[in-house]
Amino acid sequence: MNRMIRAAAAQIAPVFDETGLGTAGKICRTIADAAQQGVQIIVFPETIVPYYPYFSFIRPAFRMGAEHLALYDRAVVVPGPVTEMVGAAARAAGMVVVLGVNERDGGTLYNTQLVFDATGDLILKRRKITPTYHERMVWGQGDGAGLRVVDSAAGRIGALACWEHYNPLARYALMTQHEEIHCAQFPGSLVGQVFADQMEVTIRHHALESGCFVINATGWLSDGQIADIAGDPALEGPLRGGCFTAIVSPEGKLLAEPRREGEGLVIADLDFGLIAKRKRMMDSVGHYARPELLSLLHDRRPARTVHYRDDPPEGVEPDSLQDRT
Repeated sequence: MNRMIRAAAAQIAPVFDETGLGTAGKICRTIADAAQQGVQIIVFPETIVPYYPYFSFIRPAFRMGAEHLALYDRAVVVPGPVTEMVGAAARAAGMVVVLGVNERDGGTLYNTQLVFDATGDLILKRRKITPTYHERMVWGQGDGAGLRVVDSAAGRIGALACWEHYNPLARYALMTQHEEIHCAQFPGSLVGQVFADQMEVTIRHHALESGCFVINATGWLSDGQIADIAGDPALEGPLRGGCFTAIVSPEGKLLAEPRREGEGLVIADLDFGLIAKRKRMMDSVGHYARPELLSLLHDRRPARTVHYRDDPPEGVEPDSLQDRT
């Protein structure tokens, strides 16, 4: 009998408050609501906690300092209060949770994806390897250590954020690890309809190429939030459209009606038998691969700014000492 699980993609608006915890509370309430509908895995939008840095798309760099510093103050420390809140909500619901956050680590912010297992344990923390365009003024870069697929109560999970999906080698790195559920996150309420159209092509193609399910979540801004962020009606246009929250099968089919406007959940049941059905015909990292012709070099070492070399322990020759952090 094929394994079945119920999945949800959440399209929600952030909460703009002074503490940065308002959105985290909304995430926890959404998890509880989804649990009432039998959901076993839920995906939230890109850096939804505390909010995506929309200001960086419409402001010149020299004018966004105050908003950037405010994001520093509200960003998520891992582990910290937000991970404790979300972990507890995941545990209470018995649900796998994939969450996008602005992570603060020292003096740098990162676009970070967190995966909580149904036990509430944090089983993956990865950072977007290359922030896109305006985002490079906001976030630092991730490394290859985060391009990992992890086992969870819902299956083998991989995750990428936004235009990382246009990096075919990053996607292939996850495909080689046999992801069963790919969790995609985009900001939403950005660029317009063309962004949503591109997003649909991107996630459906990855589902076909990887032979996996894709759960894609985009954020949403209300008219009032758009007006507050823009501060000028002439700047509101770039903050509209671009939403496509959806769930895709390994055959590239939409499993439920996508959400293009407003807040809400897209829910679908995932039949894992469809993975074998797809890969029987086309397995990009198995019988359809040609590794003697084309292969991927993936450096999974964490990027470190310092390597310590201490005095060797007594009885150990210096030449045998390994770099360690």
